[in-house]
Amino acid sequence: MADLFDTGPTEAPDSAPRPLADRLRPKTLSEVIGQEQVLGPDAPLGVMLGSGSLGSLIFWGPPGVGKTTIARLLADETDLHFVQISAIFTGVPELRKVFEAAKHRRANGQGTLLFVDEIHRFNKAQQDGFLPHMEDGTILLVGATTENPSFELNAALLSRAQVLVLERLDLADLERLAQRAEKELGKGLPLDGPAREALLEMADGDGRALLNLIEQVAAWTVEGKLDTEALTKRLMKRAAKYDKSGDEHYNLISALHKSVRGSDPDAALYWLARMLEGGEDPRYLARRITRMAVEDIGLADPQAQAVCLQSWETYERLGSPEGELALAQAVTYLALAPKSNAAYVAYKAAMKAAKASGSEPPPKHILNAPTSLMKEQGFGDGYAYDHDAEDGFSGQNYFPETMKRPVLYQPVERGFERELKKRLDYFSKLRSRRG
Repeated sequence: MADLFDTGPTEAPDSAPRPLADRLRPKTLSEVIGQEQVLGPDAPLGVMLGSGSLGSLIFWGPPGVGKTTIARLLADETDLHFVQISAIFTGVPELRKVFEAAKHRRANGQGTLLFVDEIHRFNKAQQDGFLPHMEDGTILLVGATTENPSFELNAALLSRAQVLVLERLDLADLERLAQRAEKELGKGLPLDGPAREALLEMADGDGRALLNLIEQVAAWTVEGKLDTEALTKRLMKRAAKYDKSGDEHYNLISALHKSVRGSDPDAALYWLARMLEGGEDPRYLARRITRMAVEDIGLADPQAQAVCLQSWETYERLGSPEGELALAQAVTYLALAPKSNAAYVAYKAAMKAAKASGSEPPPKHILNAPTSLMKEQGFGDGYAYDHDAEDGFSGQNYFPETMKRPVLYQPVERGFERELKKRLDYFSKLRSRRG
């Protein structure tokens, strides 16, 4: 039964022109390419549909992987009325109409699957507005987001919906999609093998983008088959997906950092290049690379920090793109340097100890006594000047008198810290001997 507030899509007449992506939209869930991790018989959606207990969902994944299509097909599978809105174009008045229409349908015996695209763009109050309608069964919510739901969606909303991760399509999935497109078009693409693979790579895991590219290529009038060079001349490469303030930013800097920590210069250079290719600010990278030297190389190679600072300065002098080579050299150096986080761990332990000990004063014997009153109070009394002691080491206590001496810095047997460990052990023995 139609209703006054129906916001479902308007069907175009059969004679109207339709993009290839629309013509190839799957009609059943079995026709969806990829996403077996959520659609398979033993996967979350497969189990829900098999048991007849579909609940509210949040689809998290990159563009062009089937979020809208799967939501529409779920409505078909469960005989729910499908309503699609976008958080970008929908305000509170429109939401009220959607909820009123859903209540009207429910009163007439039909449920509503409300698909909300870009759901993370709704503010907290708007997200809270969905809760009562989800709880009383007025709507079954399916939200779609390209951003991490943990950061962008309210805890209350997340507690009432299951998050399903949709993945970018791999080359095998994209090839299956290309074959389906050729069947629909009634002809093959005029590309040789390497050019065809290059076309799939241009789509960057986005099925909708691939179909748009195929539609362009299929419209060309060419003799024979184009090679990769001819294809790239005619078709601009799609920009890599990269948001300097979103998940991709944090994912890629994490990959770069862990590749350096894992002593893999090839992987580190690859992730550096990915970030630069995506338009990341080289100064941000210079700062993070220097942080890696301090955190993960530390005193195993004290020169690493200097290399990073020099590469940063070199970038500032040369600018892009020449200066980026200096950053690449620093990344390579860090990846191959001996690793130690001993100083980093010691610093964190020192901070913890400082918080625990509160305002404990230093022992009086290491305090200066510039006034007679301070001398009378014992300031500086008993201080041993290390240069006057045997081996230039007095072995005195420098911690608060009420505090048990902790062991904070524990150097590793790698790089320069091997030498520092020898020195530390030497002073520990002397300290023990001299009480």
